[in-house]
Amino acid sequence: MTRILIIEDDASILLGLEKSLKFHGYEVICAKDGESGLQLVAGKKSPDLIILDIMLPKLDGYQFCRQLRENNIDIPIIMLTVKKQEMDKVMGFELGADDYVTKPFSLLELLARIKAILRRTRATEEQIGSFAFGDIEIDFDGYTVTKEGKEIEFSQREFELLTFLISSNGRVLKRETILDEVWGYDYYGTLRTVDNFITHLRQKLEKDPANPQYILTVRGIGYKFNLPTN
Repeated sequence: MTRILIIEDDASILLGLEKSLKFHGYEVICAKDGESGLQLVAGKKSPDLIILDIMLPKLDGYQFCRQLRENNIDIPIIMLTVKKQEMDKVMGFELGADDYVTKPFSLLELLARIKAILRRTRATEEQIGSFAFGDIEIDFDGYTVTKEGKEIEFSQREFELLTFLISSNGRVLKRETILDEVWGYDYYGTLRTVDNFITHLRQKLEKDPANPQYILTVRGIGYKFNLPTN
């Protein structure tokens, strides 16, 4: 069962989230401050995902997030806060948060974000440590891509997009689906963002980007990753 850690000092919000997540089939553990949250992460029942309030006693959400990432703990984090300023969100993402929900929030939206993050996380974990096609080799653990033995420079977003395409091998993906899964539900870009990144991937990976062999366009719908069988 997927285990979620909620770190929230507002007793009513904490109780409401705990009951709702348990109702939807999650195992839930709770903490009312950042220090107690860190102890639970370090314990025997480490969570699969963390819902983290920013304004916490003893150790706030930013400090909590920083300490986790500095110790190479990559548990997905959804920040939960009343703050609405863009710079607050930027700071959270820079410290390693995976998503951001502003209070008051919709439970359905939070559940959708939880499911999306868990899908992305599990898709990456299910990958074998490395993957190869044609003259391309991918090291998922090391976040590196090589072509004909030479490493290609990839941004984190490009790597995440490539990982999602490969994990969905053969499945037609709508642009909207790609945008939600790779960029997140709160990203306000356009579908052209997906097209532009696909173009970049083709330029880096395909022998003939104008006639791609692996990253194919499905006209009127989106894209799919195609691994030739011969």
